[in-house]
Amino acid sequence: MRSLYRRCAGLDIHKETVSVCIRMRVRGSPKSDIEEAVFGAFTQELERLAGWLREHKVRQIAMESTGVYWRPVWNILEQPKYGFHLILVNPATVRALQGCKTDRIDARRIAEYLQYGLLRGSFIPPKPVRHLRELTRMRVHLQQDRNRVINRIGRLLET
Repeated sequence: MRSLYRRCAGLDIHKETVSVCIRMRVRGSPKSDIEEAVFGAFTQELERLAGWLREHKVRQIAMESTGVYWRPVWNILEQPKYGFHLILVNPATVRALQGCKTDRIDARRIAEYLQYGLLRGSFIPPKPVRHLRELTRMRVHLQQDRNRVINRIGRLLET
C-alpha cells in the first residue's frame, strides 16, 4: 500500500491521558519509524503535546471521538499557531481486531490508517458555530430545569 503522508500522528484520547504515535516514513525504505509518548489531559500537558508534535514536524493528526474527551485536545491543537490538519474519526472505523487492545496499539493503528489515507473525518463545525450550539444546548437545559421546578411547585401546592 502507498503511504499518503510522510509524517503523521494518531491520538488515542482518554479522560486523563492522551497516547500519541507518530509515524515517519524513511526515505528509500518501505518501513516507517515510530515515536510514541503519553501526555496528560490538562491544558498545560496538551500544549506540551502540541510542541512535541511540532518538534517532530507533524502536520496531519487523527484522533478518535471518545465521548467529550476529544474536545479539549481538539481546541488546543486547532489553534492556527500550530498549523495542524486535524481529523476526528468515528471509533468504529478504527476498532482493534480481536486480542490485546491497549492505548498504544490504538494510537499506532490510528496513525497507520491515517498514513495510508484510510480514514475519513467527521464534520466539525467552525469554533463560532460550536460556541452557539453550546449556548443553545445550555438554554434548552435551563428551560427544562425551570419547567421541572414549576411542575414540582404545582404538585406541592395541589397536595
